[in-house]
Amino acid sequence: MDHDEFARRAEALRARLYRTAYLYLGSEADALEAVDEGVYQALRALRQLRQPDFFETWLTRIVLNACHRELRRRRRLAGEEALPESAGPDAYDALPLKEAVRRLPEELRAVVILRYFAGYTQAETARALNIPQGTAATRQRRALQLLRLELGEEGDA
Repeated sequence: MDHDEFARRAEALRARLYRTAYLYLGSEADALEAVDEGVYQALRALRQLRQPDFFETWLTRIVLNACHRELRRRRRLAGEEALPESAGPDAYDALPLKEAVRRLPEELRAVVILRYFAGYTQAETARALNIPQGTAATRQRRALQLLRLELGEEGDA
């Protein structure tokens, strides 16, 4: 894959990557930064991409790693203060679902964000997280059960 093809394919994924990063970080500026950093790191590591067919999940994984670094940085800097990170008067920010998703354990939150908010298939989600597809399915079920409990929608799973 040459640099022109990389640029074309990365630009086509930009909105999806931003949406994923925003759901992880809850801040427009941090999401843009994570996507830019991820694309830059991917470009530098382009020779390491063995199968161009998996470009999307490879790039997504790099952006997710940038999001994780930002979350770790926030935890270090937060100390005693909590970072609510509201990105303006967006009605979505106040939804109970968003807060419930944020409270999920990281491994479950990643699956929910990729599957339901970023639009990845189960196979793409598994590849992006570098886990078996069965593990992705199990984490998805557990996450949905926890969300139902959290949101008070107990019933059949």
